[in-house]
Amino acid sequence: METTPIHDPQKRQIENQKERLFLSGPQPRLKELFRAFRIFFEIVNGFRHLHFIGPCVTVFGSARFQDGHPYYELTKQVGAGLAKSGFTVMTGGGPGLMEAANRGAREAGGLSVGCNIVLPMEQQPNPYLDTFMEFRHFFVRKLMLAKYSYAFVAMPGGYGTLDELFEVATLVQTGKIKRFPICLVGTDYWAPLVTFLKDTMVREGTIDAVDAERIFVTDSAEEVVKKIKEAALAEFGLTYEPPVRRRWYLLER
Repeated sequence: METTPIHDPQKRQIENQKERLFLSGPQPRLKELFRAFRIFFEIVNGFRHLHFIGPCVTVFGSARFQDGHPYYELTKQVGAGLAKSGFTVMTGGGPGLMEAANRGAREAGGLSVGCNIVLPMEQQPNPYLDTFMEFRHFFVRKLMLAKYSYAFVAMPGGYGTLDELFEVATLVQTGKIKRFPICLVGTDYWAPLVTFLKDTMVREGTIDAVDAERIFVTDSAEEVVKKIKEAALAEFGLTYEPPVRRRWYLLER
């Protein structure tokens, strides 16, 4: 796995071709074995690099809203507020609203982390990252975004944001992770989705009312930070303590 970004478009295209082949069905057994080892080392490398980043809040959002857009400014405020409250701000590491969250955290003096994905377009890492990793597989990247976070914030976004949002919601619903806060920021943008959850899915019984009520919707960065901080301190027992020490004998630097 690359811990520095792959800027060469040809190399990025090759990586995506390998990914398509991997997801296209059974391959020769030896190739499958080597692929399994590669995925294993990608996961282990992610664990080692992210072990010391502290309690995170993951912010999801579109790569397509650039600096100057109201959503960009709102996301910067969310990132800054989280950083001032002691959280590491983690994103997918790309441009747009991911950049805004990382930028807000960095400019507020907090730690900013990005877990990027190798794609042919849109996903070059943004320049506001203190710690950066680049993954070849979406499922490994999503594992890292979920594993280290105590809350999740979804800014306006597209398929990728919805994918990440509902994976987290499913993990909370099924008890695979604790009832970490899930916040949607942008009431106008998310209104049709919230209506669908409450008026269709709850009514038809495909989710319970409590599943829809777990999702907190607001336009206020301050409300997001307040809700996450209260849950982290009161419900999940986080405290302001010195960070975990690195061990030289484990080659941790």
